[in-house]
Formats: sequence, C-alpha cells, structure tokens
Amino acid sequence: MKQEIRQLLGNTTVIGRDILYFEELDSTNTYAKELALTDTPEGTAVIADCQTAGRGRMNRNFQSPKGKGLYLTVLLRPQLPPESLAQVTALAGIAVCGAVERVCGVRPGLKWPNDPVLDGKKVCGILTELVTDGSGGLCLIVGIGINVAQRREDFTPEVAEMAASLEMILKKPVSRPALAAALLEEMDRTYEALKQGDLEKYRACYRRDCVNLGRPVRLLGPDGQEEARAVEIDQDFGLVVRTPDGTEKTVRSGEVSVRGLYGYTE
Repeated sequence: MKQEIRQLLGNTTVIGRDILYFEELDSTNTYAKELALTDTPEGTAVIADCQTAGRGRMNRNFQSPKGKGLYLTVLLRPQLPPESLAQVTALAGIAVCGAVERVCGVRPGLKWPNDPVLDGKKVCGILTELVTDGSGGLCLIVGIGINVAQRREDFTPEVAEMAASLEMILKKPVSRPALAAALLEEMDRTYEALKQGDLEKYRACYRRDCVNLGRPVRLLGPDGQEEARAVEIDQDFGLVVRTPDGTEKTVRSGEVSVRGLYGYTE
C-alpha cells in the first residue's frame, strides 16, 4: 500500500514526504508520539493497515479492523504561537472532506468540531494531541481514521447507530491508497495556510460544510446538558450558540460535545 500511495501522491511541501507503513500497530498516534522524541522530520505520516488499540476523543476506542479503513497520523513540529494550534483539528476535518470529495465525488459535511459525516453518519474520527519533543518544543500529533470499507457488522452495536463507512453509503468501492494520497495533499495545503496566517478561505469552507449551523443542538459538558441554537463559527473555529434566553456564547471543542436534538447530527 505504501508504494501505491507514493505513486499517487503529488508534490507536497511538508506533509507526506516521509511515509512509514505498518501491517499492524497498537495506535498510529502512540507511535507518532514516540517519533516526536527523535529527530524524525516534520510531516512524517504513520499509516497502519489495522490498529489494536486505536483511540478517539475522550479516551473512546476507535475500531480499526484490518484492511477496512485508513488509519493515519501525521507528526507536525509547528513554529507557531500556541493559540494557533487549536485550529489544526478543524483544518484536519476540512482536509478529510476535500480528500473524500476528490476520490469519491461527494463532499461530507462537518459536525462540529471535527466529525466528517455523510447521510447523518460519522465516517471519520480525528484525534489531535499536543506533546513535547526531546528538547521541550511543541509537537502536534494529528490522527485520522476514515471508515472506508467496513460493513455494518464491523461496528459494535452502539457505534453502528452513528457510524458508517464510505462504501456502505456510496455503494461502490473506494481506493484506500488514493484516499491516503489525497488526504496528505489536502493536509499539506491547510497546514501551509495555517503557517502563512491565511485561513479565511478555510473558515468560509468550514462554515459552508458545518451541518450544525442554523439548527438546534444539545451541549454536553461536565455540568450537564443545555439546549441552544448554533448560529456561527468564529475566527478560531469555535461554535457560537444562542441559548433560549437570547444569550450568545462561544464553546470550544475541549469544553463540550455537541449533538443534534433528534440524532447524531439532526
């Protein structure tokens, strides 16, 4: 698969110049964290055919059956102010949507903050982690798992209610190598825009793709849940909501989870 990806991958500035491929890993994110402590160059992509201990947000398991998905992590060593780094997760979601559109001909939406969705089903998980390297510098570990060829029986019952694979929805085969190459290219473009401080195009793209805007949402936080209406995406990709009393506030991805009132996205 590595050779196929390399043949399909166009020129990139940083991301994907080095690709490490494994038949099996416990977690591509965990492996990339180990690489952060070495002199492994920025932009290195770690790809596994399966994960035995894949992880998602909030310490959830990410199911990673062999040969069914794209399980990929990129190591970044950004020379940027810390406040800029929170935008990387949203940009990763945009990159996934762009890659799927290029390969499959259909563009997913984004359930805030970073879940690509098709037909109301989650088709991808993104986990971004901030770690320090051996000299105390900051590294970003950007993990992406796309459900490509899973069947319904590949998901546990509770996950099957909200998740699906691209092939389940599109009813046609999807090339994992082509998807990987397109994703690395899209991530390279969004990362370059972040470094240049030129994100307005991607903010507009995120607002267009966000399935929550204009809809009622349920905010799930440590203090319970609250209903509101999603009204805007701010400059840092935070979700601006309006509560029933008319108050507007911005929520961040590390503070709350968001669900639709009538399902995962609705």
